[in-house]
Amino acid sequence: MKNHHHMMHMTFFWGKNTEILFSGWPGYDNLGMYILALVVVFFIAVFVEFLSHSNYINKSNVDDHVTSGLLQTALYGLRIGLAYVVMLAVMSFNGGVFLVAIVGHSLGFMIFGSRVFKKSSSEKNLDLPPMSCSC
Repeated sequence: MKNHHHMMHMTFFWGKNTEILFSGWPGYDNLGMYILALVVVFFIAVFVEFLSHSNYINKSNVDDHVTSGLLQTALYGLRIGLAYVVMLAVMSFNGGVFLVAIVGHSLGFMIFGSRVFKKSSSEKNLDLPPMSCSC
């Protein structure tokens, strides 16, 4: 086994030899795992935008506020947790990870939050409030 000694980058860098989220992942000199890591970060960012613009809690059942509130809280926790996972991945300072996070959030917003795919221009009630931080 190769023994790689490296220090954590404190500035942006380009390359496939990095660690994202977990020690040893995606590894060194493994382009396939690096691409998989980029795909994972991309889809997590898209999913965060999906959760930010979802409207699936049944509003017609107004008698069950507790269940609706618990589901809304669980969705909020999931969204914030995944947003922090994307933020931690970006903190690897890898340029590719940074770019796929931005593209994932942007594409997710375009699909789920912008007017591009909406049939009406009326504002809908969302399950979750807008993101209040840049995470």
